[in-house]
Amino acid sequence: MQASGAYILLESLKREGVDTLFGYPGGAVIDIYDELPKHPDIKHVLVRHEQAAVHAADGYARASGKVGACLVTSGPGATNTVTGIAAANADSIPLVVITGQVPTGLIGNDAFQEVDIVGITRPCTKHNFLVKRVEDLAPTIRQAFYLAKSGRPGPVLIDLPKDVQQAVTEFEWPEDVSMRSYNPNYKPHINQLKRVAKAITKSKRPALLCGGGVIMSDASGILTELARKLKIPVACTLMGLGGFPATDPLFLGMVGMHGSYAANMALNHTDLLICVGARFDDRVTGKLSAFAPNAEIAHIDIDPTSIRKNVEVQIPVVGDCRLALEGILEICETKFADQDWAKDREEWLKETTEWKESKPLVYQTGDKIKPQQVVEAVRELTRGDAIIATEVGQHQMWVAQYYSFTKPRTLLTSGGLGAMGYGFPAAIGAQMAYPDKMVIVFAGDGSIQMNIQELATAVANKLPVKAIILNNGHLGMVRQWQELFYNKNYSSTNMEAQPDFVKLAEAYGAEGYRIEKPEDLLPELEKALSTPNPAFIDIRVEREENVYPIVPAGAALDEMLLV
Repeated sequence: MQASGAYILLESLKREGVDTLFGYPGGAVIDIYDELPKHPDIKHVLVRHEQAAVHAADGYARASGKVGACLVTSGPGATNTVTGIAAANADSIPLVVITGQVPTGLIGNDAFQEVDIVGITRPCTKHNFLVKRVEDLAPTIRQAFYLAKSGRPGPVLIDLPKDVQQAVTEFEWPEDVSMRSYNPNYKPHINQLKRVAKAITKSKRPALLCGGGVIMSDASGILTELARKLKIPVACTLMGLGGFPATDPLFLGMVGMHGSYAANMALNHTDLLICVGARFDDRVTGKLSAFAPNAEIAHIDIDPTSIRKNVEVQIPVVGDCRLALEGILEICETKFADQDWAKDREEWLKETTEWKESKPLVYQTGDKIKPQQVVEAVRELTRGDAIIATEVGQHQMWVAQYYSFTKPRTLLTSGGLGAMGYGFPAAIGAQMAYPDKMVIVFAGDGSIQMNIQELATAVANKLPVKAIILNNGHLGMVRQWQELFYNKNYSSTNMEAQPDFVKLAEAYGAEGYRIEKPEDLLPELEKALSTPNPAFIDIRVEREENVYPIVPAGAALDEMLLV
């Protein structure tokens, strides 16, 4: 069948299972948009900024487990995607980003709206392609999706010149894909699994650290089963929240800079740390030389470059998290079937329980709404059965601490890059993936304004996304650091000339609510969350509330400031 490059692109996306495409048109992709109405199986979501297209595709991918896809034009359209691509790369999110490009004959000539987006994004993509022949387009798309979702997932960029979109060739879809230089290892080595199992049997104070890889590999079920059967307490990184139910007695909380006392103390006292699908980010480890000082460390990750990158590891396990945990549990249940796990862990579990009970997460209530109250109220009203997105800042940490996630793929947050402006478009992407689910984004009054224009996208697509704005009139996290570590030099963190978020919502055709008193919180929240329309919920919270615990930069995990 003879077909244009534009047709081949859209038909290939369809064959890769793409049902939703986030994008913004322009001259370098106008041929694709001309072809798009002929492909009704692909729903196109017109965003209001290209950065939001990538974040929305990212939210779609995190919530659904599928590869997210977006389409933008060349030049500024392409450069506007870089933050979203970097955010997805940092958190290992499978995306395919398609950028238009000037005709091949003009590449390198400083043509109108030409940039070297392949060169610009090379450091923050898993791989990228410049397609110079229409005959290569279908195989390139096949490879791009394979790369994005296999091994350690990540974003892949396809740069598509205008003349390639217009060119015609025979459309041949490659059913199989193989790349000689790319063969991710899924099956962990049995000897390494035996070493982990043997270490578990000898350990008196084991701990599991659950990272985002547990969620990406659909390993939450087996991780929970292993922890419960072998009586091992579990801490989660920010990206791992939801990978182990927060309501389980074995759950210690989030670890790291704003982690719980119990989680941080457990990592400081464990004799065996089993890290699953995490990369030992600096916000997790604190002072590296003091991290898990008494522990033998086993690290399970599909990306061999993540192992021993930051922390010395005694038992490296390269492979899929789910397969590795299944293998370890099978060895423990067969070779060590007579072991009394409950008795072996009795003293350790008693100690971790005392840490949880003696120093739980707490805050003081008063005559002003506390942000922690808002998170707990939303948790109560949704019964935990919602997809929660966050922007970046204090509210992000309060959500991580107080929402108590029990299911994977229910927290969407920019962890590695920490990109303000991520949460609202990510929530839109999640709502497209699950039209019937409650999707809520927590934002600060600063971060919501980074991509506030996407309220038009929500309204146009009748997406009932609810944005809860914890409005403290500051860039809260920076203000907190200025208070604690910079002698209260509050430089440029007071957010003056704020918009009226209620009127702004109404101007876009959405609903707006404002809550100012603690006694109004639950009833007004219930009313706002029940509307079938997109809404901004402006909640005036305590202006100088801080996130605690906090581990100061460069300090060890047991050097937390608790109040």
